[in-house]
Amino acid sequence: METVDDKILKAMGAARFPKTFTLAELSNCGRPDAVRQAISRMVRAGGVRRIRPGLYDLPKTHPIIGTTAPDLEATVKAIMQRSNAKWQFSGAYAANLLGLSEQVPAKVVIITDGVARNIAMGRMTLSFRRVAPRNLLGVGTTAGLVFQALRYIGSKSPDLERHATRLRKTLDENAKSDLVKLTPKMPVWMQGVVKSITREEKNG
Repeated sequence: METVDDKILKAMGAARFPKTFTLAELSNCGRPDAVRQAISRMVRAGGVRRIRPGLYDLPKTHPIIGTTAPDLEATVKAIMQRSNAKWQFSGAYAANLLGLSEQVPAKVVIITDGVARNIAMGRMTLSFRRVAPRNLLGVGTTAGLVFQALRYIGSKSPDLERHATRLRKTLDENAKSDLVKLTPKMPVWMQGVVKSITREEKNG
């Protein structure tokens, strides 16, 4: 007969099991109190990591740096999964995800049309900021991430042309196509940068 622990381990081994999860993901494994107790045992044993109350992941080990940090995108998805709110990484972290900056900020900004709040994750803070719909342009897409990164970099950055060249080389055609569609809604200065990003490489 399968124990609650067995059912949880089986669920965690499924290909579709999320990288970061809440106890709701394990609701089919047993009574809520039994699942909580099983997860607590796994946390103590080191097989499961508690990121924050009610939020967990399966820690991975790197041969050089040891246990890796929680997956930020998976963590935000888990936090927002019960909300219908839209969200998008913004600021320095958006630039970092696109390879435009090596800086990994201590405060990761997530813009949303949902609830504003700060969530501490060890030395890092997730800062959810409520913004107007116009600032959620292309939300949830690579094009939306580019929009946020360019807003952070700004029109006066001396590295703007270099960033545009990098994005022209690294973005796939789907992302470029999405950028073209979003261009009319962008600030004028950004429209010129996007045109540089989306033009054919042979013309660059």
